[in-house]
Amino acid sequence: MEDMLIIEKIELFKVPPRWLFLKVTTKEGIVGWGEPIVEGRADTVAACVKELEQYLIGQSAHNIQDLWQVLYRGGFYRGGPILMSAISGIDQALWDIKGKSVGLPVYQLLGGAVRTQMKMYCWIGGDHPEVVIQQARDRVNQGYSAVKMNATGRMEWIASQKEITKVVENIRLLREAFGDNLDIGLDFHGRVHKGMVRRLIDELRPFNPMFIEEPVLSEHAEALRYLSAYSSIPIAMGERMYSRWDFKQLLHDGHVDIIQPDLSHAGGISEVFKIASMAEAYDVALAPHCPLGPISLAAALHIDFACINATIQESSIGIHYNQGFDLLDYVANPEIFAVKDGYIQRFQGPGLGVEIDEVAVKRAQQIGHHWTNPIWRLADGSVAEW
Repeated sequence: MEDMLIIEKIELFKVPPRWLFLKVTTKEGIVGWGEPIVEGRADTVAACVKELEQYLIGQSAHNIQDLWQVLYRGGFYRGGPILMSAISGIDQALWDIKGKSVGLPVYQLLGGAVRTQMKMYCWIGGDHPEVVIQQARDRVNQGYSAVKMNATGRMEWIASQKEITKVVENIRLLREAFGDNLDIGLDFHGRVHKGMVRRLIDELRPFNPMFIEEPVLSEHAEALRYLSAYSSIPIAMGERMYSRWDFKQLLHDGHVDIIQPDLSHAGGISEVFKIASMAEAYDVALAPHCPLGPISLAAALHIDFACINATIQESSIGIHYNQGFDLLDYVANPEIFAVKDGYIQRFQGPGLGVEIDEVAVKRAQQIGHHWTNPIWRLADGSVAEW
């Protein structure tokens, strides 16, 4: 069996709204799909995949763990968003191939499922109250029982009370409209500087958010020590961390309640499965980050199905980034992503379980994209966190 499934070809497809898809084909004709992308850096990640290709062509697709180590340790400089995202997409595709080759879903190859369904949430915005209420109603009508929204827009390093009061208006209106029947996550998005976080928590505490995400940037994780002591609201972190080594100190310090590794940034299925196991040892929940496409979402769900500490899964279906092209536009079996009573049912198909519509992918590749992060500035002209 080790002599079979020889990697023969690697193809990349840059498709709108802001994604990069990877197709790995073996000599035996089995195809695996991955999603190696850094939002706003698609061409850079594509170049990294092409550089890594030399370590893959002619190798056995079965040897996922060895190939991961080669891709990671084979270069003197390691880690970071570009390399780890390139490895992530390759790793996803190899797991897809292995699952298809034996006729089993990936979660079965990880040791089997621990749940029959996974709780989901979707993003609803956060800039205008009337939009937030309508988007929340739309999500509830689509089957969701949980949503996430941006807690703030651009924010000064030390903001005025007027700005702070405005931040809480959206969640107040949601609580009035839905009561406790809707779980609401608040994404600080790293936009809030350390000096303002406790002030915001004071205002938000009465509305019982499900969690606060990235209350500070990952590079300021030491601030979580006093934030976790200050509030009982669960703290979520990790979308901008790229390996178990990045998460090691965060978990050891004990001031985070939910980790959010991204399956397209944090080393793929192989690495996130290990990160999830590390988190379980520290009694920390898992909620994979996923504002991306169908392959990344499918990979995240296999982790969720196999990991006991997975608590909720983000989906990007219908978010504002996806104007003109949405996640399901590239999927031949969209029913697998159907949400009912807040949950997605466990996949049954082999590999990642998502059937990519290659005709739609190649058609969209002709359009491509040039998505980049917006550049925000404050009233004084200085750059603000996006």
